[in-house]
Amino acid sequence: MSSSDKPLSAGSQGQAPLALVLGCEGTVLSTAEKAFFHAANPFGFILFRRNIADPAQVRALVADLRGAVGREAPVLIDQEGGRVARLRAPHWPELPAAGHVGALGPAAPRAAWLHGRLLAAMLSDLGIDVDCAPVADVPVSGAHDVIGDRAFAGDPTRVALLAGEQAKGLLAGGVLPVVKHLPGHGRAFADSHKELPVVTAPLAELQAWDFAPFKALSGLPLAMVAHIIYTAIDADHPSSTSARIIKDIVRGEIGFDGLLFSDDLSMQALSGTLGQRTAAVLAAGCDVALHCNGVMAEMEDAVAHARPMGMTALERWEIATACRASHLEQADVAALRREFDLILAGRMA
Repeated sequence: MSSSDKPLSAGSQGQAPLALVLGCEGTVLSTAEKAFFHAANPFGFILFRRNIADPAQVRALVADLRGAVGREAPVLIDQEGGRVARLRAPHWPELPAAGHVGALGPAAPRAAWLHGRLLAAMLSDLGIDVDCAPVADVPVSGAHDVIGDRAFAGDPTRVALLAGEQAKGLLAGGVLPVVKHLPGHGRAFADSHKELPVVTAPLAELQAWDFAPFKALSGLPLAMVAHIIYTAIDADHPSSTSARIIKDIVRGEIGFDGLLFSDDLSMQALSGTLGQRTAAVLAAGCDVALHCNGVMAEMEDAVAHARPMGMTALERWEIATACRASHLEQADVAALRREFDLILAGRMA
């Protein structure tokens, strides 16, 4: 059996992978990183700008990451379009932010699908099989612009429609979407990369506005939970470390039953050591903890406090991969790009 044929549970140690997605330091894996990943056997990996040079290099890095764990581990990236894009010109085409797509009027649903399909073509060519998109947050007036034009619109119904179309486009291109940031980041008045946002809106307001798109998209296979305190639900813990929010809101009211990632553990919204953060998000109910910066000492701490993925999480991943296979469609990508460009230019309704 080749490494590409091995089931997820049969990694480099013949055991279930750790419930972690990890980053790496540069454009190639060091000997130390290869040995560390082989021993740790994380569920998957994530790439950032520091890991990107050109297509051939990215393909080689993706292959080496999977080779380190001896299986077809998922490789994630944040490729939304606009300002959140790890792959950029001159090697990759630039795509607009979701907010630009959402402003296209009646053509926006088709444009959102095309946007997702074009993102998928970019990623699948490199062996990247998971995109941390769509953003289904709904910004409110005065909120921090960390979301801003990353959101499709300022209306929950329209966000749900367009985020859903983008997700369908990604799936059609063989890339799994990760809907984010449950249960809603659009009301945050701080950037969770730098500090912990605290949302004081009443529960009824959150239900009608913030939760609504995620409820509409609850059938998607992968999602990411935010580092935000919602005082109406749990005033003491950010959603990513709140068992109450994950059980009662994410799994309960929103109804999401797919594989749930935490947001990046190295963001300054969370307190404690990286090991403590890892243990906290997993104890709260996240299926997989996400650590992005590639710093070895932090990864070692996270690995020391992580646990192997349980059967439910493994089943959720198998459902996700089956979903991707069932939605895959062949397409003329160049023709789709021409159609997308015509919509952007206002020449197609």
